[in-house]
Amino acid sequence: MMTTDPVADMLTRIRNGITAGKSEVIMPYSKLKAAIAGILHSNGYLGKVSVLEQGGFKQLSLQLNGSTSPESLVRVSKPGRRIYAKASDIPTVRTGRGIVIISTPAGIMTGKEARTKGIGGELICKVY
Repeated sequence: MMTTDPVADMLTRIRNGITAGKSEVIMPYSKLKAAIAGILHSNGYLGKVSVLEQGGFKQLSLQLNGSTSPESLVRVSKPGRRIYAKASDIPTVRTGRGIVIISTPAGIMTGKEARTKGIGGELICKVY
């Protein structure tokens, strides 16, 4: 299946899995999705993140936390409208209770990490 926006598809699968009460979500693998899932895992929004291989294709398996799952996963930058921010202009989410994931020249990281390193980039999504 070909999707126009794989990151939005990933966030939608996670939202739908949480709403349906699933404990695990499986989706096609990409380096970008794995990096975003790693950030969500390190900030406590997801459980175990693993890569499966079925029939020669890699798949990303995400364990959903029942009690600490995110309230909101919002895609900020879209294929039709990219949103960029300087290090000084990176937004805070819910007065610091949430995170913003940003794609920088130094890799995918949270907005807080990008601000401390002094680099800006493309705003991928907001999570709280």
